[in-house]
Amino acid sequence: MAARQMSLTAELVARCWREIEDAGPDPDAAHLDDRDYDAMLDEFQAELPTSEPLWLFGYGSLIWKPEIDHVEERVAVARGWHRSFCMNMTRWRGTKQSPGLMMALNRGGQCKGVAFRLSDGDRRAQLDKLFRREVTLKPTSYRPRLLSLASDSGPFKALAFVINRKGTTYAGPLGEEEVVEKLSTSCGHWGSGADYLYNTVKNLEERGIHDRHLWRLQQLVAERISASRP
Repeated sequence: MAARQMSLTAELVARCWREIEDAGPDPDAAHLDDRDYDAMLDEFQAELPTSEPLWLFGYGSLIWKPEIDHVEERVAVARGWHRSFCMNMTRWRGTKQSPGLMMALNRGGQCKGVAFRLSDGDRRAQLDKLFRREVTLKPTSYRPRLLSLASDSGPFKALAFVINRKGTTYAGPLGEEEVVEKLSTSCGHWGSGADYLYNTVKNLEERGIHDRHLWRLQQLVAERISASRP
């Protein structure tokens, strides 16, 4: 079957790029410290079966920018969770003046993504690196959770970062129009919201994963960029 042609292209994404200086960590926010991370690691490791491999479930940027050492990847489904643009971003892909959005796993539906099996090295060190990258503020917006996944190779469990609706950056339920507007206009020192969406959809499609909701969003964002930045 021929590959689907995305409406959102690299050329349209390039129109959204702006030179943004990194403002650094938010001085008004409360940040996790070493004791917080140690407590989170202790709690999570208590759930992990020591005899089983450690897997990480990627549903967004982890798919195209994993930045972790892994020895295997497989397509898998998390039932009871779905991708949702529900996190405000005032750094990285947005600013305080023009916040962007990032995805998290939210309750309901199902999500097909990519699971990465981490090497059998120091498990705590690998988890510590992941936690410090994904979770920085308190109350945390991302919550580490062990999810049951289904795959062609059978069921297994994997670490995933799901939304904490009481977290600092939880955006709440947003209408499609607002999501499209923010993804089409936001940009931070890491890049734009359109770039984040483009790379996520592109890499999902390359793995045979078609997310109808994200597919519609990329069409709408492409239309919005074309209309506002001819």
